[in-house]
Amino acid sequence: MPSVNPLQLAKRIDTVLDILVGGDHASAINNLEILKAELIAIAHGEEQKESDLKKSPWEI
Repeated sequence: MPSVNPLQLAKRIDTVLDILVGGDHASAINNLEILKAELIAIAHGEEQKESDLKKSPWEI
């Protein structure tokens, strides 16, 4: 079962905070929705493909 890497999670939250400080609320919300979907998938035991883990879906 996949687990959540706390350091990676903290970095992604920090990215969202940086985007909010920059004033791009739409991108911040989109990034939070991506993170939420990934966490829900992990909670339901769905494995992510290795290729999905290496690429970043994040907007900056």
